[in-house]
Amino acid sequence: MNILVLGGDGFCGWPTALYLSDRGHDVTVLDNLSRRAIDLELEVQSLTPIRPLGERIRAWRSVSGRQIGFVRLDLATEHERLAAVLRELRPDAVVHFAEQRAAPYSMRSPQAKRYTVDNNVRATHNLLSALVTTGIDAAVVHLGTMGVYGYGWSGSAPIPEGYLTVKVPTPDGDVLREILHPANPGSVYHLTKTLDQLMFAFYAKNDLLRITDLHQGIVWGTQTAQTERDERLINRFDYDGDYGTVLNRFLMQAAIGHPLTVHGTGGQTRAFIHIRDTVRCIEIALQNPPSGAKPQVFNQVTETYRVDDLAKLVASLTGVDVAYLPNPRQEDQENDLNVRNDQFIALGLEPTTLSEGLMAECTHIATRYRHRIDPSKIIARSVWREGMATSDDLAFEPVLDTPAEGGPRW
Repeated sequence: MNILVLGGDGFCGWPTALYLSDRGHDVTVLDNLSRRAIDLELEVQSLTPIRPLGERIRAWRSVSGRQIGFVRLDLATEHERLAAVLRELRPDAVVHFAEQRAAPYSMRSPQAKRYTVDNNVRATHNLLSALVTTGIDAAVVHLGTMGVYGYGWSGSAPIPEGYLTVKVPTPDGDVLREILHPANPGSVYHLTKTLDQLMFAFYAKNDLLRITDLHQGIVWGTQTAQTERDERLINRFDYDGDYGTVLNRFLMQAAIGHPLTVHGTGGQTRAFIHIRDTVRCIEIALQNPPSGAKPQVFNQVTETYRVDDLAKLVASLTGVDVAYLPNPRQEDQENDLNVRNDQFIALGLEPTTLSEGLMAECTHIATRYRHRIDPSKIIARSVWREGMATSDDLAFEPVLDTPAEGGPRW
């Protein structure tokens, strides 16, 4: 297939572009490099030394013999250029990662809230509009989030894949209707993904666009079989309070002897998926597009854990302490989360589950690049509303003189 990967320089986009290229697809990356600009804004860098995108692409060609194209383009502001690219490349499929992806960053400030809405909503709509304008019949695969469902909204009831069948009372009796699962976004970021759902439903109904929306859990891990081939291909490893995902943050903290930062009670249950499964799920979705008229929704998760249980697991393996900090998020202290992922399993996904070996991989990377860590960026400080307690209210000094040369204590 001829595939465009929008946001293909990012944490999920880059390994996906390499994976699809390695599988024999013709891949072109579209990216405005905004994630790199946000690093400058936050004055933090990826733990791993990510190379300029041009160097990454040249490195891939040298190790694989395959070429990945690149177009620098702002999806949210350059609709006409996007349409021109679509007409020129005529892709069979479009993978859409080109959105600001961090819930904490989206709540960081009024400016970050507006940027997240402007960038994410306009990017998605410009893509859909450009496909209709050009008449390109490309299957769209969009990376959404489990957060559109909210946490605790459904109690212990299984969360279906996108849709619910409900009874609508009428004078002639109840009528069954299929609706999108009620949304309950917990941040501005999650709100934009909820708005994406409505746009997908409209364009599928009105213009018969073929759209798959992947409600993904929290991604952990760093490397795939492709990014491991050369250090110049290494993936991002975000560890800061805005962009670092919870398990990766725990493993990084363990590698340097920093207490594991659990916010609130740690009773929040979250869905997880390894980066290796993320890229595989994208391929499965590309191979199984819907016919149109209604978006297809997959829950892209492999397992669920309570945050406190993850922290205790990592602590037991590494010997570090757990620090309970005030929760900057406006959320329940505890929640249940029961997620259906039947469709991916039926289509051949063999889930990568939590293992000491894969956790050790992350910790070894953190140990190798520990000299790049800025301890002041570890604590999460973006709060969900004015007046909430922040992590600054509980101070402790990070311990940076461990581990020994032998590496993490597993």
